[in-house]
Amino acid sequence: MGLFEKLYDEHEKVQVRFTGFTTEDTRYDFGVIYTNFFFGKPLIVCMQTGRSALLDPADLDNIEYLQKAFHIKETKQAADLAEFFQSELPIIPFQPQYE
Repeated sequence: MGLFEKLYDEHEKVQVRFTGFTTEDTRYDFGVIYTNFFFGKPLIVCMQTGRSALLDPADLDNIEYLQKAFHIKETKQAADLAEFFQSELPIIPFQPQYE
């Protein structure tokens, strides 16, 4: 096995929120991990599929990105998801990652 150059190894106490909700068509269960890592974007994990994405309020305007990230086939379902997270995700100013 070759040598590894460790790029980072951070330990951080983070706030985690679990939220479940339904729309007319679908049930969702998500874990939201609030961290100072990842440029301040919360890590959103779908507890049903294990798929995850870093999201901030600006990302919620891109329905196609949500569809791709969480493998959602219907545009309406992705729009419902965006609408839910628009009221739930904090507006966090950009934080430089590598200083």
